[in-house]
Amino acid sequence: MPKKDLGRAKQIAFQLLKFRNRSIQEIKDRLKRKSFPDDIILQTIVFLVRLRYLNDEEFALSFAQSRLAKPLGFRRIFFELEQKGVDREIIEQTLEKLKQGHSEEDIIEKLAKERFKKLKSIEKYKAKNRVYAFLVRRGFNPELVKGVMEKL
Repeated sequence: MPKKDLGRAKQIAFQLLKFRNRSIQEIKDRLKRKSFPDDIILQTIVFLVRLRYLNDEEFALSFAQSRLAKPLGFRRIFFELEQKGVDREIIEQTLEKLKQGHSEEDIIEKLAKERFKKLKSIEKYKAKNRVYAFLVRRGFNPELVKGVMEKL
């Protein structure tokens, strides 16, 4: 029976990985939800890590890059990676790497200008509040948003 379980667990994990990259924790959670015993889950994870199908560093980098392209702020990306069970240290290293060639201030300015264009029929005060709230929801640093908006 356990041999069957291991094969089934691997099959489910591969099925999940077919659609998108996943964190180790995401695979663990999904297998746990399917009622696999802990030893089978562990064996499956070890197998996938050994074959390099699971790698939290690579996952964090590709996930963060895709979220930056959306564009989202580093705070939101940090939170989302944390929700996916990626180790805090890995998240911090990944975001530090990405911050090198990335100016959050420029992105905030670009998004704010686009948003203000859409809201030009609304009174200035309301528009400013809406743009600020929009940018903060996207995970940009509130102080940075405030600074950019004062410049605009």
